[in-house]
Amino acid sequence: MSKQCFFKQHNIEHIDYKDTDILKKFLNPHARIQGKKRTDVSATNQRKLALAVKRARFMGLLPYVAR
Repeated sequence: MSKQCFFKQHNIEHIDYKDTDILKKFLNPHARIQGKKRTDVSATNQRKLALAVKRARFMGLLPYVAR
C-alpha cells in the first residue's frame, strides 16, 4: 500500500512557487528536485511541483545549486 500524495493529504490544490517552505521539502541537500517514487507525490502534482520549483529558482527564491 503506497502513501497518499502530500498535496492531497494536506488539501493543497495550487502549488505556489512563492511558498518556498513547502518546495524545500521536495529538494535534496544539493537543491535538486527529488523523484516521484521518493516523495510519494502523484504524477500530476510532481509536474506542478517541478514547474513551481523552476519558477522559484528563476525568481531567485530557491537556489539552482547548493554548496
